[in-house]
Amino acid sequence: MTISIDCRWIDSSGVGAYLRGCLPFLLDSGHSFLLLGNTEKLSTIVSKKNNAVILDCPVKPFSPREILGFPKNLLKKINSGDLYYSPYFNIPGGIRLPVYTTIHDIIFPDMPELTSLPGLATRMWFYRRAARRSTAIFTVSEFSKSRIEHHLGKKKPVINASNAVNFFNSDINPAKVKKKKTIIFIGNIKKHKGLNTLLGAFLSARESGLDYRLIIVGAKDNFRSGDKESASRLQNLVNKDIDFTGYIAENEKWKLLAESALLVQPSLYEGFGYPPLEAMLAGTPALVSGIPVFREVYVDFPVTFFKAGDSEDLKTKMLELLYEKKPEPLCLPVPLREKYSFKKTTEAILRGFGTGIILGGST
Repeated sequence: MTISIDCRWIDSSGVGAYLRGCLPFLLDSGHSFLLLGNTEKLSTIVSKKNNAVILDCPVKPFSPREILGFPKNLLKKINSGDLYYSPYFNIPGGIRLPVYTTIHDIIFPDMPELTSLPGLATRMWFYRRAARRSTAIFTVSEFSKSRIEHHLGKKKPVINASNAVNFFNSDINPAKVKKKKTIIFIGNIKKHKGLNTLLGAFLSARESGLDYRLIIVGAKDNFRSGDKESASRLQNLVNKDIDFTGYIAENEKWKLLAESALLVQPSLYEGFGYPPLEAMLAGTPALVSGIPVFREVYVDFPVTFFKAGDSEDLKTKMLELLYEKKPEPLCLPVPLREKYSFKKTTEAILRGFGTGIILGGST
């Protein structure tokens, strides 16, 4: 079977992490692959693979050219294969094969306040087009599956191919990392990430004598366009209280996670939400909002929940956890460490393609 995969998302945050996690297992499945994307970036991934061909594709996802004028030479090669997979819900026009997509979440109709009416209408057009064109839709949690079926109907199968993290690519040993007086937040700086709730709790805790710093792993640029309330609040923070890292390399992120005393994930909405899993794999406790998807994904994990959007409850739980002063890093039992893996994710995707392949090797 020849499978075309849209790899233009390889450098993006959430979608890119999902794609980068699954791609090695897909390439080891025994099929042939056509990978659409940047030749230079993809070459390192497929350098030793003889079952993958890179198709250089400069066309931007969701652009008019993608829908109306996708390069004919690419379409000819794609349509000579057996199926097309997009790790997001954009589909080039002119593809005549069975199409499979991944819709990680459907946040905009669930939280319409995040965009304008024209913005919501545009996104819903793409969502509905993906549902209409897809043979099956993959998603990353039962919560997202239920919301996709609510907004897009149940005519097409929606398959849970859960998210995961690539901790096993890190050289960090949590048992050997010394904890620091830092609290860490990881995520795109958007309103639904709940950063304003964390800032309120953190400022109040500082006034109560908390001598910890807050580290925000995310780009400053997104504050102005993504969360104006948080941006305004941040202007009043003393520099020593909070650090912005901007973009950082994966290994640096794992080091910060392992050194931190606590990760706080105050999200108001997620499709999966993997930073708490990253934190626990790195030996750091996680304090997360009690939204439905977190209660689903982390039901078996030693996380602490607080009431979503409630800064006072977050402050109380945060102080309780920090002043417990547990000296040993968190150590997850093996079943929890292996509950979410890209090997399992890829197997679900391959089953959805109808291959029935069970992959060998490690998780």
